[in-house]
Amino acid sequence: MAKNPPALSDADVTDRLGDLPGWERDGDSLKKIFMVDTYLAGLAFASTVGVIAEGLDHHPDILIGWRKVTVTFSTHSAGHKITMNDVDAAAAIEALPYKTS
Repeated sequence: MAKNPPALSDADVTDRLGDLPGWERDGDSLKKIFMVDTYLAGLAFASTVGVIAEGLDHHPDILIGWRKVTVTFSTHSAGHKITMNDVDAAAAIEALPYKTS
């Protein structure tokens, strides 16, 4: 991951979202809500996301709720804007063989 990536333009964000099913723009962040079968499955999924994020050195906000996990990315070093780091991290999560509803 780039240490100081530039923010993406609105058009670039829109284009990149086309490759990230279920992800949406939420202001200056990328967000997806993952539905899971149980609260414990949500904890396990969030932990998996955390391991991926640590490996990428790009950490999302993760909210664990009842049978759902919300993952939100933005890049702090880019003024909390959306960068390719966020897109790449979201793509890595999408590539997981983890089953969500």
